[in-house]
Amino acid sequence: MPDRFAPAQILARITADALALHRALRTPAPHHAAALAARITDAQELAGTALRLFLGLAEHMPHPSSADLLLLEWIAQIAKAAQDAGAELTAALARAVENRRRRAEAASGRVVLIGPSPQQFIESATDLLDRIPALYHAIHRDRLIPLTDQPH
Repeated sequence: MPDRFAPAQILARITADALALHRALRTPAPHHAAALAARITDAQELAGTALRLFLGLAEHMPHPSSADLLLLEWIAQIAKAAQDAGAELTAALARAVENRRRRAEAASGRVVLIGPSPQQFIESATDLLDRIPALYHAIHRDRLIPLTDQPH
């Protein structure tokens, strides 16, 4: 983390990265194994950044108020949304590889694929990522983190 702890900037970056990941998942053929692996890493980095923000804020709140606790709860929800999105993308990757293996092993040409499909897992991940900007806006709407950070 930089010398100066800047929660508003970190939260803005998390939100921007979540929106970028959301857009990347909406591009054609995001279920290609290499692309999915990269998106899984992106989701994990989002979750890690949110958890580090949570820890940094918790350290600066020796006696948290109810508003402070609400802020921590929402940041924990951001971390969970990113982690859950990563889990959904991991499931999509596993299902895509499994389906590919089934197609390769099918002697008759008839392949039985099991559901949900990789695309359904990807859609679930994008739904989870939609929560992050909503939580970001709620944090600012309720003025839990000022738009400009003050040095601590």
